[in-house]
Amino acid sequence: MNALVDCSSLGLTPSYRGKVRDLFDLGDRLLIVATDRISAYDVVMKEPVPGKGALLTGISVAWFDRIATAGLVRHHLISADWRDFPPPYRREELAGRSMLVHKTKRFDLECVVRGYLVGSGWKDYRATGAVCGIGLPAGLREAERLEPPLFTPATKEESGHDLNVGPAEAAAIVGEAWLARLAATSLALYRFAADYAATRGILIADTKLEFGALNGELILIDEVFTPDSSRYWERAAWAPGRTPDSYDKQILRKHLDAVGWDRSGEPPSLPAALLERLAERYAEIHRLLFAAEAAR
Repeated sequence: MNALVDCSSLGLTPSYRGKVRDLFDLGDRLLIVATDRISAYDVVMKEPVPGKGALLTGISVAWFDRIATAGLVRHHLISADWRDFPPPYRREELAGRSMLVHKTKRFDLECVVRGYLVGSGWKDYRATGAVCGIGLPAGLREAERLEPPLFTPATKEESGHDLNVGPAEAAAIVGEAWLARLAATSLALYRFAADYAATRGILIADTKLEFGALNGELILIDEVFTPDSSRYWERAAWAPGRTPDSYDKQILRKHLDAVGWDRSGEPPSLPAALLERLAERYAEIHRLLFAAEAAR
């Protein structure tokens, strides 16, 4: 598959251009196109990872199908078949990397679920004995499993990192009733996905989910359980006390740190071998999660 960096190269002008995705507003629907752009430390790299957008879309679509079958929550996906797209978007170049979805009123809250003590949660725990204000027992180790998992919402920021918020601030953003539904649904989705992934030898350390409302109904939107929104680990490599490698752009961040990039300004050029390895990692988690089932 040829790399797609910007839909403008196809003569299509996005309504909104994110770090990875181009979005087209079609009135009561949206067309979401996952390009092959890749970002690290909130900066988009100069080189794309060919095929990444299709892999991310394929993972989301597979999860949407399973979530719908389980009846956990309604999702926004209408079709991922380019032949169902309206003109001028009925383009074969968008095949595999695009989703036609319902437009909802988005909740401006990242619904983060943490199943393991890692990343910013581990840093927070070491400093305060809590994660996002939620007190935890003393003596926990890095990458320790959290039971029950924690719901730790964050604000959605247009640029930079999302900011963790407590229950009162989260309720002020979405309302107490919606917050309760968001928390319960997020935790149920995490458990469902984690249980399925475990059958494939994979752990989901944490994830972030997004929701909207349509005619008063809670709708799961955006991407779901992709390596860009979730931290996947090989189960055999996990043990409390250290953080295992994850199936995401961790190797990109390690490379940028190793070459001394200061995380601002123009990023350094990425070697072809690194881009190839990144593509392999995205393809590997897709295969581990879904290839065996698709083959049956």
